[in-house]
Amino acid sequence: MLKFIGVISLVWFSFQVNAQDSLATSADTVKKHPWKRACLFSAILPGAGQVYNHIAMPKGKKKAYWKVPLIYAGLGATTYFALKNNSMKNQYRNEYESRKIGNSPANFLEYDDQSLLTLFTTSRNRRDFAILGIGLVYLLNIVDAGVEAHFTRFDISEDLTLSINPTAYGTSAVGISFQLNFR
Repeated sequence: MLKFIGVISLVWFSFQVNAQDSLATSADTVKKHPWKRACLFSAILPGAGQVYNHIAMPKGKKKAYWKVPLIYAGLGATTYFALKNNSMKNQYRNEYESRKIGNSPANFLEYDDQSLLTLFTTSRNRRDFAILGIGLVYLLNIVDAGVEAHFTRFDISEDLTLSINPTAYGTSAVGISFQLNFR
């Protein structure tokens, strides 16, 4: 009797596997949206990947274009701070070098030589951090385009359900079945 139950369960599970394989080989009708292309577009022109994703989204879910002004605001602000701190660094350096060759203080009368060196170092460090900020905003732009490209066809419908049901396998085996519906 035990051999008979073993053969029946083997046959039962083989049918289950075959049924799942036939479902897995069905053609996928969702059009692919290449994330590499979105990243490439954003690398060439910041914000272009977001526009590309916006065009590829289904009609009711378009929302990617609003990030483009934020990207350019981030790049513009960090570039402004990099240029401003570089200009101040150069002014402090020129004043310090002018004082070292014997000229009287021209621009920064309230600072002594050591204070000018401190201000020079501070401006240089701020400029370097602003340059890192430019790189970070640029990198985040590319990463955002790639991540959003993965989610252009993501299903967020209300029909995402999980049902748990008791199941009987033959006369002596009882179990639980999980069924996950995506559509």
